[in-house]
Amino acid sequence: MGRGLLVLIVSLAFAGAARAAPPDVDARAYTVVNASTGTVLASSDAHVQLPIASITKLMTAIVALKHLRPDDEVAVTAKAARVGESRIPLQPGQIVSVHDLLEGALIQSANDAADALAAAAAGGDIPRFVGWMNEEAVKLGLRDTHFVRPDGLDATGHVSSARDVAILAQVAMHSAVVRDIVRKRTDTIEDGAFRLHTWNDLLGVFPGLIGVKTGHTDAAGWCEVAAARRPGYTIYAVILGSPSRSRRNADLDRLLAWGVSRYTTMTLVGREPVVRVALPYGRAPIALVAARPLVLVVRTGRPLVERVVAPSAVALPVRRGQRIGRVEVWSRARLLGSRPLYASRSVSLPGVGGRLRWYVTRTVKDLWAFIP
Repeated sequence: MGRGLLVLIVSLAFAGAARAAPPDVDARAYTVVNASTGTVLASSDAHVQLPIASITKLMTAIVALKHLRPDDEVAVTAKAARVGESRIPLQPGQIVSVHDLLEGALIQSANDAADALAAAAAGGDIPRFVGWMNEEAVKLGLRDTHFVRPDGLDATGHVSSARDVAILAQVAMHSAVVRDIVRKRTDTIEDGAFRLHTWNDLLGVFPGLIGVKTGHTDAAGWCEVAAARRPGYTIYAVILGSPSRSRRNADLDRLLAWGVSRYTTMTLVGREPVVRVALPYGRAPIALVAARPLVLVVRTGRPLVERVVAPSAVALPVRRGQRIGRVEVWSRARLLGSRPLYASRSVSLPGVGGRLRWYVTRTVKDLWAFIP
C-alpha cells in the first residue's frame, strides 16, 4: 500500500460537561440504567429485596402473553372479581378481551384484571401461574426476585429489587403490546364502558417518557420504574419505597433528568479531511476522508481519543474512493466506533518523462545542498 505506517492519536475534547453526583433520593432503593448499553449510572441498595407492589404486573403481562393472545376473550373468575384494593371492577363470569385486561392491569393497575389474566392463562390455577412467573424470573436472571401473587398485593416472600425491576421493565418493553399500553395516560375498555386512568404522573410531563409501571401498597411504599427515550439511548430509573406519591414523582423526575444529562450526541468523525498522506514524484499530499460521518451518543465528561491508522505514503496511481486506512474513536479502553478512510481524489502515475524530470530535479536539489 505504501511506505511505513502512520498512527496518529489525537485527544478530542471532553464529551460535554458532566453534572456531578446524582440527586438525593428519599427511598429504600433506586437505580438508574442506560438500557442501550446496560451501564448502571447510579444506584443505592439496588440488590436489597423489597416489595414492589403493582410493578409485579409487568411480569404478569409477560407470562400471560406467553399463553394468551391479546384478542382472546376470557371469562372472569369469581376469585379474581373479589380481589381487593385497585379494581376496574370486573364481575364474575364477565367476558373480557385479554387486551382489555392488560390495559386494566397496566394502566389502572387493577388487581382484578391481573388476577383474571393469571386465571385465564393457567386454567384457573393461579398458584400454577405464579410458578410460571418465578420460572421466568430465573430465566431472566432476576436473582433477588420471588413472586407470590400476580397482582403485587402485599404477601410474605413477595419481593424483588431495584436492579431486578430495571431488567424486568426492559424485558416487558420488548413487547409491542406492553409498550403501546404503558405509554397511555387514559383509555377506555369494554367498548367504552369503563375509562382507565394511569397512576404514572410523569407521563406527558417528563419529555420523552414512554412508561412503564407504578406500584403502591402499605408494605412497599410508593414505587415506580420509568423509562425516558432520547435519540440513540433510553434511560430507566427505578425507585422503591418512597414515603409519598409526590416525593416519588419528584425524585424520579430528578433521576431521569440526571440520567439523560449523562449523554450527548456528537459528530466524532465529520466529512472534513481526517489526515493527509504523502504521494511520490512531488505530488501534493492526498486527503483521506470518511465516506459518512460517525455520529454517536457518548458519555459526558469522558475524554475521547481519535486514532488514525494509515500509511505514511501511498504509491501511485490512487483512485478516488480507494480505501486507505481507518479512523477510530476511543473512550478509555472502549472502542466507540470507527470509519474506513478513502482517497479524496484520483492521482495518476506520471509518464516516463515526468518521472525522469522529477528524478533529475531531485538530484540537482540534493547536489546543490552540498555546495557551500
